[in-house]
Amino acid sequence: MKTINPKDVSIAQFHSYLLGAVAPRPIAFASTVDKDGNVNLSPFSFFNVFGTNPPVLVFSPSRRVRDNTTKHSLENVLEVPEVVINIVNFPMVEQMSLASTEYEKGVNEFVKSGFSEASSVLVKPPRVKEAPVAFECKVLQVLPIGEGGGSANLVICEVLLAHISEEILDENGQISPHKLDAVARMGGDWYCRAQGEALFEIAKPIRNKGIGVDNIPPHIRNSSVLTGNNLGRLGNCERLPEPIEIQQYSQDETIQEMKLRFKNDPESFDFHLHQYAKEVLESGDVQTAWKILLQEQE
Repeated sequence: MKTINPKDVSIAQFHSYLLGAVAPRPIAFASTVDKDGNVNLSPFSFFNVFGTNPPVLVFSPSRRVRDNTTKHSLENVLEVPEVVINIVNFPMVEQMSLASTEYEKGVNEFVKSGFSEASSVLVKPPRVKEAPVAFECKVLQVLPIGEGGGSANLVICEVLLAHISEEILDENGQISPHKLDAVARMGGDWYCRAQGEALFEIAKPIRNKGIGVDNIPPHIRNSSVLTGNNLGRLGNCERLPEPIEIQQYSQDETIQEMKLRFKNDPESFDFHLHQYAKEVLESGDVQTAWKILLQEQE
């Protein structure tokens, strides 16, 4: 393990470590205007949601590491404390990247990147028509942290109005991650796409009170087959199967075959039993995986 004190390396070097490790990061595609009405559009990956009552989004147009200059988006929200935070998906990521070019002040990145301006309802900056989601916000506070290159400027925003494309909604009216096709920022020139096998579900522990990994029997907890993720899923189960359930499952064809094949080889029996349980567990059937793991060799 490499241990690094931020004070022992250059700001640029530690900046690259932070952006490489704290990833993926959502992207705030922020549209702002200055006091003269000039429009600016720029992406920021120092961004997230921080509350829902009121709904609060925060992004940071940090000072440039190389020369300590400030960005037009920061200057604009100080002059006109309003912003539209547009959400970026895969069909628009290349144009979004183009908009990050450091054009001269007064240049409209909507025009340069080929996006369409859509009038906002409650704020002056326009929203990106092509964006799947756009939040009209008022700026509550701009909080500078530091004065040198790379220093943060937290732009704390309250959402006044949300625009959501109906094309990304599922049958329940919720935003579908498959339809949203979001992108996020990694380190360097890298991005990632939240689509396909990158998407997976984990049941939230707040829905139940799991037994915890500490209550998993040691011979299972110390398995050479099961991973930490496997143990976490097993530990999120509220109860172990009853003895009668385990007994009934012992008649499973695969279990019977294993018991016969490894009758005189308990180590191989446990290994293959755990492999079988792992496959079932990763398919989402936690209770059956427990019934497999709790089988004993006859």
